[in-house]
Amino acid sequence: MTLSAPIFQLKRRAKLMARDRSIPRHAALDKVAAEEGFASWSLLSSHSTAPQESQKTLHLLSDGDLLLVAGRPGQGKTKLALRLLVDALQEERRAILFTLEFTQQQAWQHIRTISNDNAGTADTLQIITSDAISADYIIQHLSGVERGSVIVIDFLQILDQDRSKAPLSEQILALAEFARTTGVILVFISQIDRSFDPTTKRLPDINDIRLPNDINLGVFTKTCFLHGKEMDFKKVA
Repeated sequence: MTLSAPIFQLKRRAKLMARDRSIPRHAALDKVAAEEGFASWSLLSSHSTAPQESQKTLHLLSDGDLLLVAGRPGQGKTKLALRLLVDALQEERRAILFTLEFTQQQAWQHIRTISNDNAGTADTLQIITSDAISADYIIQHLSGVERGSVIVIDFLQILDQDRSKAPLSEQILALAEFARTTGVILVFISQIDRSFDPTTKRLPDINDIRLPNDINLGVFTKTCFLHGKEMDFKKVA
Protein backbone atom coordinates (compact mmCIF):
# COMPACT_ATOMS: atom_id res chain seq x y z
CA MET A 1 0.00 0.00 0.00
CA THR A 2 1.44 3.37 -1.05
CA LEU A 3 1.13 6.26 1.40
CA SER A 4 -0.41 9.51 0.16
CA ALA A 5 2.50 11.50 1.60
CA PRO A 6 5.89 10.92 3.29
CA ILE A 7 5.71 9.84 6.92
CA PHE A 8 6.89 13.21 8.26
CA GLN A 9 4.04 14.98 6.44
CA LEU A 10 1.51 12.52 7.85
CA LYS A 11 2.83 13.24 11.35
CA ARG A 12 2.40 16.96 10.74
CA ARG A 13 -1.15 16.34 9.54
CA ALA A 14 -1.88 14.47 12.76
CA LYS A 15 -0.35 17.28 14.85
CA LEU A 16 -2.57 19.87 13.19
CA MET A 17 -5.60 17.61 13.57
CA ALA A 18 -4.92 17.14 17.27
CA ARG A 19 -4.73 20.90 17.72
CA ASP A 20 -7.76 21.79 15.60
CA ARG A 21 -10.03 19.09 17.05
CA SER A 22 -8.66 19.20 20.61
CA ILE A 23 -7.99 15.46 20.65
CA PRO A 24 -4.96 13.54 21.97
CA ARG A 25 -2.08 13.26 19.55
CA HIS A 26 -2.17 9.45 19.57
CA ALA A 27 -5.85 9.58 18.57
CA ALA A 28 -5.02 11.96 15.74
CA LEU A 29 -2.24 9.67 14.55
CA ASP A 30 -4.67 6.74 14.46
CA LYS A 31 -7.18 8.81 12.49
CA VAL A 32 -4.54 9.72 9.92
CA ALA A 33 -3.57 6.06 9.74
CA ALA A 34 -7.22 5.12 9.12
CA GLU A 35 -7.36 7.63 6.26
CA GLU A 36 -4.36 5.83 4.75
CA GLY A 37 -6.05 2.44 5.10
CA PHE A 38 -4.33 1.20 8.29
CA ALA A 39 -6.00 0.08 11.50
CA SER A 40 -3.58 2.07 13.67
CA TRP A 41 -0.58 4.38 13.50
CA SER A 42 1.73 1.63 14.71
CA LEU A 43 0.78 -0.49 11.69
CA LEU A 44 1.30 2.42 9.31
CA SER A 45 4.64 3.18 10.91
CA SER A 46 5.87 -0.42 10.65
CA HIS A 47 4.77 -0.50 7.02
CA SER A 48 6.63 2.69 6.21
CA THR A 49 9.88 1.28 7.60
CA ALA A 50 9.43 -2.25 6.23
CA PRO A 51 11.75 -3.31 3.44
CA GLN A 52 10.02 -3.10 0.06
CA GLU A 53 12.76 -4.80 -1.95
CA SER A 54 14.51 -8.12 -1.49
CA GLN A 55 17.90 -6.37 -1.61
CA LYS A 56 17.04 -4.72 1.69
CA THR A 57 15.66 -7.98 3.05
CA LEU A 58 18.98 -9.78 2.57
CA HIS A 59 20.71 -7.24 4.77
CA LEU A 60 18.19 -7.91 7.54
CA LEU A 61 19.25 -11.54 7.72
CA SER A 62 21.98 -12.78 10.05
CA ASP A 63 24.09 -15.92 10.00
CA GLY A 64 22.06 -18.85 11.31
CA ASP A 65 18.65 -17.32 10.57
CA LEU A 66 15.64 -19.39 9.54
CA LEU A 67 13.40 -17.15 7.43
CA LEU A 68 9.84 -18.10 6.54
CA VAL A 69 8.60 -16.38 3.34
CA ALA A 70 4.86 -16.89 2.93
CA GLY A 71 1.92 -15.73 0.86
CA ARG A 72 -0.97 -16.92 -1.25
CA PRO A 73 -0.23 -17.97 -4.87
CA GLY A 74 0.79 -15.10 -7.11
CA GLN A 75 1.81 -12.75 -4.29
CA GLY A 76 5.55 -12.82 -4.97
CA LYS A 77 6.91 -15.12 -2.27
CA THR A 78 8.89 -17.28 -4.69
CA LYS A 79 10.21 -14.26 -6.57
CA LEU A 80 11.41 -12.66 -3.34
CA ALA A 81 13.12 -15.86 -2.16
CA LEU A 82 14.86 -16.36 -5.50
CA ARG A 83 15.88 -12.71 -5.54
CA LEU A 84 17.61 -13.30 -2.20
CA LEU A 85 19.72 -15.94 -3.93
CA VAL A 86 20.65 -13.58 -6.75
CA ASP A 87 21.51 -10.82 -4.26
CA ALA A 88 23.66 -13.28 -2.29
CA LEU A 89 25.56 -14.22 -5.44
CA GLN A 90 26.16 -10.56 -6.22
CA GLU A 91 27.76 -10.27 -2.78
CA GLU A 92 29.91 -13.29 -3.67
CA ARG A 93 28.18 -15.53 -1.16
CA ARG A 94 27.33 -19.16 -1.80
CA ALA A 95 23.68 -19.59 -2.89
CA ILE A 96 21.77 -22.83 -3.38
CA LEU A 97 18.16 -23.60 -4.30
CA PHE A 98 16.59 -26.89 -3.18
CA THR A 99 13.27 -27.23 -4.98
CA LEU A 100 10.63 -29.93 -5.03
CA GLU A 101 8.37 -27.63 -7.05
CA PHE A 102 10.35 -26.54 -10.13
CA THR A 103 12.15 -28.48 -12.81
CA GLN A 104 15.75 -27.47 -13.47
CA GLN A 105 14.68 -25.60 -16.60
CA GLN A 106 11.88 -23.72 -14.83
CA ALA A 107 14.19 -22.70 -12.00
CA TRP A 108 16.84 -21.40 -14.39
CA GLN A 109 14.23 -19.43 -16.29
CA HIS A 110 13.01 -17.72 -13.12
CA ILE A 111 16.54 -16.99 -11.89
CA ARG A 112 17.68 -15.52 -15.20
CA THR A 113 14.60 -13.30 -15.36
CA ILE A 114 15.20 -12.04 -11.82
CA SER A 115 18.88 -11.41 -12.52
CA ASN A 116 17.99 -9.50 -15.70
CA ASP A 117 19.63 -12.16 -17.84
CA ASN A 118 22.95 -11.61 -16.10
CA ALA A 119 24.24 -15.07 -16.93
CA GLY A 120 27.51 -14.43 -15.15
CA THR A 121 25.64 -14.19 -11.86
CA ALA A 122 22.81 -16.64 -12.43
CA ASP A 123 24.99 -19.45 -13.73
CA THR A 124 26.91 -19.64 -10.45
CA LEU A 125 23.73 -20.59 -8.58
CA GLN A 126 23.42 -24.26 -7.68
CA ILE A 127 19.92 -25.67 -8.26
CA ILE A 128 18.96 -29.07 -6.85
CA THR A 129 15.69 -30.70 -7.91
CA SER A 130 16.12 -34.23 -6.57
CA ASP A 131 13.01 -36.01 -5.27
CA ALA A 132 15.20 -37.11 -2.35
CA ILE A 133 15.29 -33.58 -0.89
CA SER A 134 14.72 -33.69 2.87
CA ALA A 135 16.46 -32.34 5.96
CA ASP A 136 19.02 -35.17 5.94
CA TYR A 137 19.66 -34.70 2.22
CA ILE A 138 20.08 -30.92 2.60
CA ILE A 139 22.37 -31.20 5.63
CA GLN A 140 24.56 -33.77 3.92
CA HIS A 141 24.77 -31.66 0.76
CA LEU A 142 25.68 -28.53 2.71
CA SER A 143 28.54 -30.15 4.60
CA GLY A 144 31.39 -27.65 4.74
CA VAL A 145 29.38 -24.74 3.31
CA GLU A 146 30.53 -21.27 4.39
CA ARG A 147 28.80 -19.14 7.06
CA GLY A 148 26.43 -16.60 5.56
CA SER A 149 25.57 -18.81 2.60
CA VAL A 150 21.95 -18.38 1.53
CA ILE A 151 19.89 -21.52 0.99
CA VAL A 152 16.30 -21.47 -0.29
CA ILE A 153 14.03 -24.47 0.27
CA ASP A 154 10.99 -24.68 -2.01
CA PHE A 155 8.76 -25.38 -0.29
CA LEU A 156 8.05 -26.09 3.38
CA GLN A 157 4.84 -28.11 3.10
CA ILE A 158 6.19 -30.83 0.79
CA LEU A 159 9.43 -31.71 2.57
CA ASP A 160 7.73 -34.79 4.00
CA GLN A 161 5.37 -35.48 1.12
CA ASP A 162 7.18 -38.78 0.62
CA ARG A 163 6.12 -40.85 3.64
CA SER A 164 9.50 -42.56 3.71
CA LYS A 165 11.01 -39.27 4.94
CA ALA A 166 11.00 -38.10 8.54
CA PRO A 167 7.99 -36.09 9.78
CA LEU A 168 8.12 -32.40 8.88
CA SER A 169 8.43 -31.39 12.55
CA GLU A 170 11.61 -33.45 12.95
CA GLN A 171 13.07 -32.14 9.70
CA ILE A 172 12.53 -28.50 10.68
CA LEU A 173 14.14 -29.01 14.08
CA ALA A 174 17.15 -30.68 12.44
CA LEU A 175 17.53 -27.86 9.92
CA ALA A 176 17.18 -25.22 12.64
CA GLU A 177 19.98 -26.83 14.64
CA PHE A 178 22.12 -27.11 11.52
CA ALA A 179 21.65 -23.40 10.75
CA ARG A 180 22.56 -22.42 14.31
CA THR A 181 25.75 -24.46 14.36
CA THR A 182 26.97 -23.67 10.84
CA GLY A 183 25.78 -20.07 10.37
CA VAL A 184 24.07 -20.72 7.05
CA ILE A 185 20.86 -18.82 6.30
CA LEU A 186 17.90 -21.04 5.48
CA VAL A 187 14.94 -19.49 3.64
CA PHE A 188 11.74 -21.54 3.47
CA ILE A 189 9.02 -20.70 0.96
CA SER A 190 5.64 -21.45 2.52
CA GLN A 191 1.99 -21.65 1.54
CA ILE A 192 -0.78 -19.74 3.27
CA ASP A 193 -4.04 -21.43 4.23
CA ARG A 194 -7.01 -20.84 1.94
CA SER A 195 -8.96 -19.50 4.92
CA PHE A 196 -6.90 -16.27 4.83
CA ASP A 197 -9.31 -13.47 3.88
CA PRO A 198 -7.67 -10.21 2.70
CA THR A 199 -10.98 -8.39 3.13
CA THR A 200 -10.73 -8.82 6.89
CA LYS A 201 -6.94 -8.77 7.33
CA ARG A 202 -4.51 -6.90 5.07
CA LEU A 203 -1.67 -9.38 5.41
CA PRO A 204 -1.39 -13.00 6.51
CA ASP A 205 0.59 -13.85 9.63
CA ILE A 206 2.08 -16.85 11.39
CA ASN A 207 -1.41 -18.16 12.24
CA ASP A 208 -2.26 -18.42 8.53
CA ILE A 209 0.56 -20.83 7.59
CA ARG A 210 -0.88 -23.96 6.01
CA LEU A 211 0.13 -26.88 8.21
CA PRO A 212 -0.98 -30.29 6.96
CA ASN A 213 1.30 -31.65 9.70
CA ASP A 214 1.86 -29.89 13.01
CA ILE A 215 5.25 -28.21 13.46
CA ASN A 216 6.74 -25.72 15.90
CA LEU A 217 6.86 -22.47 13.95
CA GLY A 218 8.75 -20.92 16.86
CA VAL A 219 12.00 -22.33 15.46
CA PHE A 220 11.90 -19.72 12.69
CA THR A 221 13.85 -16.61 13.65
CA LYS A 222 12.28 -14.25 11.10
CA THR A 223 9.16 -14.14 8.92
CA CYS A 224 8.18 -12.31 5.76
CA PHE A 225 4.51 -12.23 4.73
CA LEU A 226 3.33 -10.83 1.42
CA HIS A 227 0.01 -9.86 -0.08
CA GLY A 228 -0.75 -7.44 -2.87
CA LYS A 229 2.10 -4.96 -2.96
CA GLU A 230 2.75 -5.13 0.77
CA MET A 231 5.35 -6.99 2.76
CA ASP A 232 5.65 -7.52 6.52
CA PHE A 233 9.13 -8.56 7.66
CA LYS A 234 9.75 -9.14 11.35
CA LYS A 235 11.70 -11.06 13.94
CA VAL A 236 9.91 -13.93 15.63
CA ALA A 237 9.52 -13.16 19.33
